[in-house]
Amino acid sequence: MRYLETYKKLKIPNNDEAVFNYFMSTLKESIFTWDYFVDFKKSKENIEKIEKELTLLNVLIGKPDIDKAFLSLIKEYPKVRKVLPILIAIRNNKIRETRIIDDFEKLISEDKSQLFNPDVQLSKDMEEHLLKFFKESGLKQVFQDKNIKSVVDYCLGVEVGMDTNARKNRTGTSMENIVEKILEKFCKQNNIEFLRQATKSRIKEKWGFDITLDKTDRRFDFAIFNKKKNKICLVETNFYGGGGSKLKSTAGEYQYLYDFLKRQNIDLVWVTDGKGWETTKKSLFETFTHNDYLFNIEMIKNDVLKEIIL
Repeated sequence: MRYLETYKKLKIPNNDEAVFNYFMSTLKESIFTWDYFVDFKKSKENIEKIEKELTLLNVLIGKPDIDKAFLSLIKEYPKVRKVLPILIAIRNNKIRETRIIDDFEKLISEDKSQLFNPDVQLSKDMEEHLLKFFKESGLKQVFQDKNIKSVVDYCLGVEVGMDTNARKNRTGTSMENIVEKILEKFCKQNNIEFLRQATKSRIKEKWGFDITLDKTDRRFDFAIFNKKKNKICLVETNFYGGGGSKLKSTAGEYQYLYDFLKRQNIDLVWVTDGKGWETTKKSLFETFTHNDYLFNIEMIKNDVLKEIIL
């Protein structure tokens, strides 16, 4: 591990253990902002794509002969069939993957995705199965009892709930956003160019650099180019709020990547954070002492980038 002047200013002794202890002691518990929880823009866009079909379903709310009204609706407007899965909080592609048991005697699971495909002609058998879906999913009771007043509003709530599954991806985005703000300020102050979501082709197009990658689909969170030194620095970011077996292999992967790029005279800055690393100290310490440029958020806020890039 390279001892930087920044560490000296922070009064960290010149040894690996002391710097690593500083790294561990300054890990963040959270990087979440209020927009982490729900992506309302995406949820609304998803609903807008099917709003017409959802609005047609409003006619079923409180209908006395609801079975007849349900079949009449899907016969007259076949595209309504494609939006039925969202009413039970499942996407159409997942319906194809989820085989359903509707015969408790035989207990045979079947692919029911064709029920919701408007391009498949509706048969009498399919009508019966759609009515069974409507009743046994609980939707029939919801419409009969007027538990909802607007199917569109109801489905927006469903979308918001389903969007919580995307929070794991937003953790990575939150970390990228934090690091990006620090990089943006640094690059602006020092007249240095940087690139978001840097691929081999984008780096070549922007700066004329040919880099060799270990994976054809490799994409770096950021790339920084110092014209004076004619040198590129690549930046990867991630955040781990909880532990897990993946962290050990992650540390090893970045150690390998650091060596791979170093042979091309390219620096790799790995900015990682989160209390999850407390469960994998040994593996992280090995990578920390091997890689010159492994930092957390607190460290890159303290001008370490100047020593690496300028």
